[in-house]
Amino acid sequence: MSDEKMEIVKGSGNIFRDFGHANPDIELMKATLAAEIIRVIDERKLSVRKAGKVAEVQYADISRVRNADLDKFTVDWLAKVFNRLEPKVEVGLTFSERSLGTPAAAY
Repeated sequence: MSDEKMEIVKGSGNIFRDFGHANPDIELMKATLAAEIIRVIDERKLSVRKAGKVAEVQYADISRVRNADLDKFTVDWLAKVFNRLEPKVEVGLTFSERSLGTPAAAY
């Protein structure tokens, strides 16, 4: 290890906000949904092709989700795919007050 001092910075809880992304809340929602889609696919041991059939989408789109290439997808598309893969689970939003000093997302 180097003798160089490191600065420790407490994150906001949203890495996309911490790195200055334009729509951090949307990106966090998309990343969370993608992670859940991947979890279900892995738990059910589905191939990309089989997951695409179950979710009624192109298997290449499932592959993009697996690779965290989410720019092309909307939150509602990801929620629809998740619902088709895991219809017994309800997806929802929770609203809570931000802590002081946490900037609001710019829309």
